[in-house]
Amino acid sequence: MKPKTKGITAAVVGTALGAGGLAFVAMPASADDKPALPQISAEDLVQSVAQAKPGAFDGTVKVSNDLGLPAMAGNALPGASALKMDSAHIFSDGAGKSRLAVTQGASQETVVHDGTTVWDYSSKTNTATKVTVPADVAKQKGAGSEKTPDPVTASAELLAKVRESSTVSVDGTATVAGRPAYELVLTPKPTERTLLREIRVAVDSQTRMPLRVSVLSNGTATPALEVAFTEVEFTQQPADLFTFTPPKGAKVQEKSPTIDQKDKDLAEQAKQDVKVVGDGWDTVVTGKVPADALNAAPKQQSGREGRGGNVDPKALLERFAKKVNGTWGSGYLVTTKVGSAVLTDDGRFAAGAVPEQVLYEALGQK
Repeated sequence: MKPKTKGITAAVVGTALGAGGLAFVAMPASADDKPALPQISAEDLVQSVAQAKPGAFDGTVKVSNDLGLPAMAGNALPGASALKMDSAHIFSDGAGKSRLAVTQGASQETVVHDGTTVWDYSSKTNTATKVTVPADVAKQKGAGSEKTPDPVTASAELLAKVRESSTVSVDGTATVAGRPAYELVLTPKPTERTLLREIRVAVDSQTRMPLRVSVLSNGTATPALEVAFTEVEFTQQPADLFTFTPPKGAKVQEKSPTIDQKDKDLAEQAKQDVKVVGDGWDTVVTGKVPADALNAAPKQQSGREGRGGNVDPKALLERFAKKVNGTWGSGYLVTTKVGSAVLTDDGRFAAGAVPEQVLYEALGQK
């Protein structure tokens, strides 16, 4: 299968299960003002998004979701907190430097990337982590900025992954964050077996930067997962925004982005175990999880239930997953409005933005 189509399932389901992989999935079309804009073909709009270089900007993003995750699972799954943030303020210089401030209740996490160094500061714990990005890695696009959402990159990659298996159209216009935008809609072709009904991308008419993206599932009228710019300005940003000085009294830890041999071996093994079944919207990713990941003893609880690393993986599955079995074996099924995943008792997994039967078929393939 083609590389540009095989990532849709991992991106959508990863977010649905709390991995935080798809950063910009957002507000649906609503009762916005519908500005009069020149007509444009769907293909030309897609191409313009892929080639967009909006330059420096400053924007506020709002996140909400209706994935159908059990409350306990939403707290415990790694990365799930990214789906529960109150808001995020993003600054970009348009040339690789960025600043992200994520607010959750009374606490804030700040991530500053100046091109060679990444600072990650938590006001809740008053701790800061400094990571120096090696020169050869820094040259790569997006290096060291995993926690810094980039709506242009995220949306362009998503479009590339699904456009070949989609019907693409322009569904009028909308006003998003006070700016006129085109509504680009990607709908799965009839042959695609997926839980998703459509993906909508509101594209800024001037910069061609995606201002919001919606993922809607079958049988629902509102988005299952949404993030949107509520405010955005395309202006030059002050240089001092992209430098960071830890507050007085903060605990600072420096890390080097190196990987020891054991981690490299595990990563290589995982890569060999991963298999992609199908393509387009109904892609299923299968593979194996390390044996010790499921057999890990729970750490002593400290504070609220569901804090990362403090739960027994099997106990967690027992509580929020459904026990299932078939010719492929037995295991646990997790379902959300935008995807599903199966983890078998012998450590295999299958995940996709698909009905459970498609997962079982993928597990049964040799």
